[in-house]
Amino acid sequence: MGKRIVIALGGNALGNNYQEQREAVRNTAKAIVDLAAEGHEVIVAHGNGPQVGMIQKAMTALHKQEPDKYTLCPLSICCAMSQGYIGHDLQIAIRDELARRGIAKEVSTLLTHVVVDQADQAFQNPTKPIGTYVSREEADRLTAERGFTYAEDAGRGLRRVVPSPQPVSIVELPAIRDLVQAGQIVIACGGGGIPVVRTEEGNLEGVEAIIDKDFASCRLAQELEADFLVILTAVEKVAIHFGTPQEKWLDSMTPDEARTYIAEGHFAPGSMLPKVEAALQFAESGQGRSALITLLEKAKDGIQGKTGTRIGS
Repeated sequence: MGKRIVIALGGNALGNNYQEQREAVRNTAKAIVDLAAEGHEVIVAHGNGPQVGMIQKAMTALHKQEPDKYTLCPLSICCAMSQGYIGHDLQIAIRDELARRGIAKEVSTLLTHVVVDQADQAFQNPTKPIGTYVSREEADRLTAERGFTYAEDAGRGLRRVVPSPQPVSIVELPAIRDLVQAGQIVIACGGGGIPVVRTEEGNLEGVEAIIDKDFASCRLAQELEADFLVILTAVEKVAIHFGTPQEKWLDSMTPDEARTYIAEGHFAPGSMLPKVEAALQFAESGQGRSALITLLEKAKDGIQGKTGTRIGS
């Protein structure tokens, strides 16, 4: 019997620029359709790191050229733009792959808003680098004018940093659920979703933040009562003591083991750590739920228990 699977695509599945993305999504589509061909319900989420950065840089350059005509583009709008054009390429590639195999199945991309909490501590401690490197003078000016926060990025210069709050709820969840139940492959929560908060009046308002796509995918999988959360990354399995003579690749982790490895500092922040944390969160969210971390091209084998690192009881 087919499973309901939420796939979280990492940057390696999308490339670093538009040309690379056009090539990358063809291989990505094959891995996704492999699962659909096995009878699974497939929901696809994805990151947008390089893409939202390119959009933000372009919109900032436009503002600098004609500041009286173009204001700086809010980050939530940049996220929406990235959802649209990544979703377009993915949707076309998946549709073409389905047609090539003679599979009659529809594909939809849904522009998705994800609610975050204004009281989330991430808003007091922005850590997610975005945009171009700037001089100290420009950073000081934008901090004074816009309230932006800047930090040194790996010794390469100053970059703006923004909050990365936890996802609370997915606004378009009912529509996503309806599309899945109708038998479609659904692309949603792109880039972690468009970050919004609810005002006192109950309205939605975009905020300057980036939601981690692994945590957004975890929230999506929980809300859809998925059987599997598959987090695709650049390695086939998760390792402890990575890069040392004691390096050990893991076939599986229990929730207790995952918590121990996290506490011992085995996983790098901003890299493997959020993936393991999201996988652990999903595995503990309901009976019979499992998470898998593996390579894109190994997704089908991973679901069948042949490879990858599985997190669950």
